[in-house]
Amino acid sequence: MRSPRPTPRLTESSSVRVPKPFETASRLTKLGAAITRPRVADCASRARIVQVLTTAWLEGLSLGDAIAADPLEGGYASKTFRVRTTLGESVVVKTQDDLPADLYALEADGLDALRAPGGFAVPSVLRVTSSYLVLTDLGTSEPSPTYWEDAGRALAVQHQQTADKFGYHLDNYLGTLPQRNPWTTDGHAFFAEHRLLRYLEEPNCHNQLPSEDRRRVERVAGRLPELIPPQPPSLLHGDLWHGNLLPAPDGGPAMIDPAVHYGWPEADLATLLIYGQLSDTFFDAYEEAHPLAPGWRDRLPLLHLRELLCITAHWPDRAETVSEISEILKELD
Repeated sequence: MRSPRPTPRLTESSSVRVPKPFETASRLTKLGAAITRPRVADCASRARIVQVLTTAWLEGLSLGDAIAADPLEGGYASKTFRVRTTLGESVVVKTQDDLPADLYALEADGLDALRAPGGFAVPSVLRVTSSYLVLTDLGTSEPSPTYWEDAGRALAVQHQQTADKFGYHLDNYLGTLPQRNPWTTDGHAFFAEHRLLRYLEEPNCHNQLPSEDRRRVERVAGRLPELIPPQPPSLLHGDLWHGNLLPAPDGGPAMIDPAVHYGWPEADLATLLIYGQLSDTFFDAYEEAHPLAPGWRDRLPLLHLRELLCITAHWPDRAETVSEISEILKELD
């Protein structure tokens, strides 16, 4: 999930530009931080981190002893480090003590689900516990000249993986809040109940959303069959904003930090595109293998409500996000 920003309206005639999320090693911080650069830990903290890594995080992985742990920015839920070892290896470690005990195991499951020939590169899981996750390091490569074309093709391959129902075999997380994924035959009912209405139960949403907007969410949820055309349940990343895309070591497209489930393909596109546009080559490659229904751009703000509601549910002071929600709801109601 990304930081809240004003929601532009994209149209079929909009000019095309290529976002540049890979210009630096920075990562967009989830849920409300600006673009930030990797921090430099003080020497004492770094020495302590390396000691812990040597004795716990990398023990038994045959990677050598940890000699450096460089903090990385970008994750909302975890502290993330790039760890270098005496054998010249490099891994990424995500850790946090106060997260749900199954969060990292479910993230690992999601990464495994996304790994498919012709799809996005994803990091391999080296170790998973309740308090940390060790992944292969995708590095800091530059994107290849065909990055967005390859990304469009990879996303089409991913969305061609379908299921008989909407949902997933496990509930997982979006941010640190549960994402409910019960198998559901009706995609409209699934999105209404488990991607919109469920956030109205969260205290931060209850306290921040005006009562009229809460009623509007309920009305829009009831009108989904007339607003969203039927789509097959496809395998979704579930949190496909630019901060979760990066170049693989070969410069091709890779993805991290999933919230996987089977849902509407347009929902992935809404998260990816709502704040900007991509090269025509992305859409040409995607639609060659996975055509989009007419009017899909007009549906992006509606599908984006799920992310905005989730942001509001995580934080107690999101006036700008609440304003975005109100604007979208007024146009839909």
